Amino acid sequence: MESTLMPDNEITAEELQESLQKKDPLLIFDLRLQDVYKNGHIKGAVHAVCDARAKETIMPNIPKDVRIVLVDEDSLMASETAKMMRSFGLDTYYLKGGMKGWNKEIVKGNPPSSVEVYSLWEKIQDSKDRIFLLDVRDVDEFSDFKIPGSVNIPLQDIFKEEHFSRIPKDKDIVTICPHGNRAMVATFALARNGIESRTLAGGLAGWSQVLNPITVVEQNPTIIQIEKIGKGCLSYMLISDSQAIVIDPLFPAEKYQKMAIQNNATIIKVIDTHQHADHLSSAWHLAKISNSACYESGLEQWDRTTQQLLKDGVSVEFGQSKLRVISTPGHTPGSLSYVLDEKYVFTGDILFIESIGRPDLRDKAKEFAGELYDSLHSKLLRLPPYVIVFPAHRGQTVKPENGVFSTTIGKAKKHEILQLSKEEFIKKVIEMTPPRPMNYQKIIQINKGSLSFTANEIPDLEIGPNRCSITGT
Repeated sequence: MESTLMPDNEITAEELQESLQKKDPLLIFDLRLQDVYKNGHIKGAVHAVCDARAKETIMPNIPKDVRIVLVDEDSLMASETAKMMRSFGLDTYYLKGGMKGWNKEIVKGNPPSSVEVYSLWEKIQDSKDRIFLLDVRDVDEFSDFKIPGSVNIPLQDIFKEEHFSRIPKDKDIVTICPHGNRAMVATFALARNGIESRTLAGGLAGWSQVLNPITVVEQNPTIIQIEKIGKGCLSYMLISDSQAIVIDPLFPAEKYQKMAIQNNATIIKVIDTHQHADHLSSAWHLAKISNSACYESGLEQWDRTTQQLLKDGVSVEFGQSKLRVISTPGHTPGSLSYVLDEKYVFTGDILFIESIGRPDLRDKAKEFAGELYDSLHSKLLRLPPYVIVFPAHRGQTVKPENGVFSTTIGKAKKHEILQLSKEEFIKKVIEMTPPRPMNYQKIIQINKGSLSFTANEIPDLEIGPNRCSITGT
């Protein structure tokens, strides 16, 4: 459309109508109250609130080359808001005379909505083929980590007509970004082109907080594996005679309390396998809210003094069962593994389904690599081959069997890297270590008890893939 816009950034109803008919790249933001918007608005317009939050989170994510038209009742507020948005470098105009001057087609209905993370998780489980996950981050962000099955169209490309053919019209579309801001702009852009979608509330940061429990062993003791699906972290609730132990609990801690109640159990002890570096441990918090004992490794350094310390060879009892503690340094100096009734072993970040732990997160990679070799060969791999291994993480490419992430000692012995000599192993492990987890230094300090934090900080601290194995997957 050839520009005939007036110097003060007005656009007439005729000009806007022409632009709509030509399907020019355009966002129409309706600034009126939501109820007024619902009763009648320009087709393709989305309801928007221009406040401090919008200035901080939405405006910086709108591409500078996309035309924006603001609409209100009489253009008074829209004209002032347009000036402000132009000062941010956005190509912003306002409808002359507002809706009072619009004599073209109007439609009724609700603005694009959002979907909560737990609701999306349930929908994916129930009707995966009906969901289309549209990730609007940049390509490099998407390649780093993603929700499995999602499709990447960067936000700047959403406005290009050739990409609309990639978006199915017969599925529930959910737009995704780190916190929901870019995704909201994408939802607006799709609505402008007649495509309904919803934004993932809280984005990938919120997605990383979803906990999914599955009972993997039903007899006494019962074993429940809890996966943090957006992060790949695994924790466990063990129940014997209605007494429960939680291993490597995650946030939100309150979920474990609910799980215990649902299983007619009481949490009596909470333990970690080690000081985690890629997520916050909720062990301390869970012990407080459940009025249970908190056990930690006596071989780690702590900046709090009231936890009960564990060491090699001791047993932790609950109901008719017990955990035998094995000191397995290598990932951290105080890493512990727990053998349950000589049938199951919880290996933390020492031994995974497809790989082994990394030794470099405490800046002593060569020294720790030697300890890692010894922990694996002299301790864990000497357990009977039928012992089932439950790690604290699963890799991004690892698929569960019947919904369960586990392996056996017999299968783990076949890992290629475990066939090497100690010297070869140390050299190989040091060479293989991938990029370190995001925010790992701060997370270590929090888990150590050196730094305080708030619940609102957890999603941002934990966002990103888990990187505790040497493969980085």
